[in-house]
Amino acid sequence: MSHAESERTRARGDRARTGRGAARPTSGKRVREPRLTRSRSRGVVAATTGLLGLSSTRRAAILAIVVCALTLTVAMPLRNYVAQRQALTEVSDQQRALAAEVDQLTERRARLSDPEEVAAEARSRLGYVKPGEIPYVVQLPETADPAAAEAAQANTPWYRQLWSDVTQGSPQ
Repeated sequence: MSHAESERTRARGDRARTGRGAARPTSGKRVREPRLTRSRSRGVVAATTGLLGLSSTRRAAILAIVVCALTLTVAMPLRNYVAQRQALTEVSDQQRALAAEVDQLTERRARLSDPEEVAAEARSRLGYVKPGEIPYVVQLPETADPAAAEAAQANTPWYRQLWSDVTQGSPQ
């Protein structure tokens, strides 16, 4: 065998191993492999200009769609979380207010367990008197100013004016 024939045989063997000399796909499309470029920091990397057969605009559009999908996927649970936190804060505030009201009512109940306190409440709110006491009711005189009387009468509801007219007679 000559040197030229051995070179050809070796080249065919290399092509068969790497797949470069193998049969091409029958679909008519050519399979594009990523081109390799040399970078200073990383060594040999795949070039991005023709990766996956997509242009940079299409890749940007796909990236934008993916980001929007992720945003929409996270938005609803995040909104529910924030709403639940606000509701929890409102319930906590309401619980604190109710606890303060319970404390006030407990204190009032303790005060009203004393009979003297109950008697003082009855005297002030209900006008009760002890046996032998003389109750006094202070009545203020009517105003002599007719303008003030008319103003007071103007502020009274119609049904009270009607009732006073029926019981006392109309002013003449």
